[in-house]
Amino acid sequence: MAGKTSIEWTEKTWNPVTGCTKVSAGCDNCYAERITRRFGGDFTKVILHPERLDAPVRWKNPTTVFVNSMSDLFHSGAVPFDYVDRVFDVMEKCPQHTFQILTKRPSRMKHFPREWPRNVWAGTSVESTETAWRIDQLRQVDSHVRFLSLEPLLGALPNLDLNGIGWVIVGGESGPGHREIREEWVLEIKSQCIDAGVPFFFKQWGGIRPKTGGRELAGRLWSQMPRSPQLAAV
Repeated sequence: MAGKTSIEWTEKTWNPVTGCTKVSAGCDNCYAERITRRFGGDFTKVILHPERLDAPVRWKNPTTVFVNSMSDLFHSGAVPFDYVDRVFDVMEKCPQHTFQILTKRPSRMKHFPREWPRNVWAGTSVESTETAWRIDQLRQVDSHVRFLSLEPLLGALPNLDLNGIGWVIVGGESGPGHREIREEWVLEIKSQCIDAGVPFFFKQWGGIRPKTGGRELAGRLWSQMPRSPQLAAV
């Protein structure tokens, strides 16, 4: 459960935890749940995998790593902070890599009692105005880069507060039963990012498969990335 990925905004995935439970409408058609069920697993069973912890240490070339593409590192109750601490030990040991942690539980993330290394980014998922409160929680995380994944985007987000946010990813839902995404929602978010000077990344329109609708927005690709703080410090 570690290696190259087709996710456009990262290069590798690393899953020292698997399994999760649903917390909001954005979870309804979870891709990780579909993958787990395809192989006969129970996605609601959160499993720690200490045997996978040292995988990034063995990667020689600097890379961008999505941490827990198949789970949530800050899952309440199922992933104790002492295990999260072990994950952070590995990330701190690998300053050549950039680690992207994405959670739907920023209210727990903000209470993690450890300084965030410069190469570890903190992100939260927001699919609609009903979950926009997560952005305020994320702002309380002491990461050098805070980012938003507005995927699957299920409605307009006309009043995004991007203060303290360093990157925004937007994407439509994919898979059976995927819900619609409207171009006007995406364009409005892009305009807000431009006005705030925040890098904007449009991942996909979605469809029956992730790449069904392509990635072009207004006739071009939007693949902006934040500058890695560890490189800026050199």
